[in-house]
Amino acid sequence: MQQLEALRREAVALANGLAVPSANEAEVSRQMQICNACRYCEGFCAVFPAMTRRLEFGKADVHYLANLCHNCGACLHACQYAPPHEFAVNVPQAMAKLRLDTYTDYAWPSAFGRLYQRNGLTLALATAFALVLFLLLALLARGTLLPGPLQGNFYAVFGHNLLGLMFGSVFGLAVLALGIGVTRFWRGVSPATEADDAPAPGLYRAASTEAVSDVLSLKYLGGGHGQGCNNADDAFTLWRQRFHHFTFYGFLLSFAATGFATLYHYLLQRHAPYALDSLPVLLGTMGGIGLLIGPVGLLWLNLQRDPAHGDAAQRPMDRGFIALLLLVSLSGLALLLWRDSGAMALLLALHLGVVMALFLTLPYGKFAHGIFRSAALLKNALEKRQPNTLALPGD
Repeated sequence: MQQLEALRREAVALANGLAVPSANEAEVSRQMQICNACRYCEGFCAVFPAMTRRLEFGKADVHYLANLCHNCGACLHACQYAPPHEFAVNVPQAMAKLRLDTYTDYAWPSAFGRLYQRNGLTLALATAFALVLFLLLALLARGTLLPGPLQGNFYAVFGHNLLGLMFGSVFGLAVLALGIGVTRFWRGVSPATEADDAPAPGLYRAASTEAVSDVLSLKYLGGGHGQGCNNADDAFTLWRQRFHHFTFYGFLLSFAATGFATLYHYLLQRHAPYALDSLPVLLGTMGGIGLLIGPVGLLWLNLQRDPAHGDAAQRPMDRGFIALLLLVSLSGLALLLWRDSGAMALLLALHLGVVMALFLTLPYGKFAHGIFRSAALLKNALEKRQPNTLALPGD
């Protein structure tokens, strides 16, 4: 049945001069047609109300809905058409497979899109190892690998301007690549034909506020009815949302620590090392703890998750990102604890190498899902403020 449907869609696309949908696009479209007729899961998350605003599901629609899906698994466990039914409806899995295509299709530079399919645990660790080794060899060549206690003065090992240049360049390129990628995605899922139906300018503020709230609260990781996600079985659990919170806010706190350290250095002329009760150290410590608890929890959930809940082929990419986050937090906390010891230079090289590896892989790894999902949430908030021309009387 699925093969016949795929052939039919290909024939229709060719007859209308449209691009032939990929296998993953066609599968999401097929399942959405079934879900749109059933609508049992309409109140579960943002995907299904957005689905009801459509009668057909082209490339723009399926890529948008796939990134709006938070893979909580509630619809799979509620579905009467899930495997082994002949309709074989598994929305979380179909959406997960298509999300990887989204990242690949909209990546910048385009040739780097294939990195998403190869950015696994081995590549992540190999990248981190190579960068750490490079920094260690540089210190060894300078004779500063084990220089003795430096009282926490990192800049006596690597100059401030050198660190700023290295990490500023890598981080800037990562932000640029992600920015261009998500802009391509936005243009792809919001075709120019929708311009006539665009919301009034005043509605963008309300929609943006709602989208930011949804992102910061990780609203849709609360599951279909706010009870949590289905991870390994039919039982609901909120731990997936909680561990994401630890990871998300741990990352933001660590980023804030770097930002305050920069302000201290340039604006206040207060140079490192900073006291343990200073904002850079306090924020960095809290961020490191968050990035320790969150990734450990997410790895634990990932290892026991039912394969039907997602795309098993993406697990190496998921675990590679988790591993880098863990290494960043562990090396950062170790550096704080032993910053006044003779091992400080070695620990600093380890931490900086892992952080640089994380930055290098940000645009082509699991981190991208948060950026694309945020854009999908903004589109959803805007759509909700437009008239639903497909709504039935009384809806």
